[in-house]
Amino acid sequence: MGDSSEVESLNSSKYLYLRELAEPKDNSLRITVDEAIANRVERLPASAPGSNDALKDYHPIEHTRDCKGFELTWKHYIAYLVTEECVGSCGDYQDEMYTGKVFRVYSKSHFLEHLARDTGGHTQPIHHYKLICLNHLVDVASYSPPAIRALASGSEQDRTD
Repeated sequence: MGDSSEVESLNSSKYLYLRELAEPKDNSLRITVDEAIANRVERLPASAPGSNDALKDYHPIEHTRDCKGFELTWKHYIAYLVTEECVGSCGDYQDEMYTGKVFRVYSKSHFLEHLARDTGGHTQPIHHYKLICLNHLVDVASYSPPAIRALASGSEQDRTD
């Protein structure tokens, strides 16, 4: 699965934003994510809804010029699912097993169970990968791991959502 240092670097990110999801060729998938941080240089504006003294120490979570980006590429995928983060985080997932933080590799998951039940003709074991992003959860099933490439810091415009 790519270079293990790239996986470690990706999983060391506290937050990720989904920047792009594309299918460059039939059944291939490229996902680009931006690391994000609590930007201590900026503060939430005093005019923000609900602003009061309790919010004075809150800082926006955003991609800054010091943050990295990552590109994950699967030459072939079986299935992928993009879920809005709020609704995707509300289920009961105690019985799932995975390693990783913001880039998870599952050995047991509801997504794998769904694929085993509702698809067929697989010639190899299916692997489940999940990106935990602010605003999105991205599940990808494939026979092989993605290639992961770190993108240079500051290569993209600052991102605030």
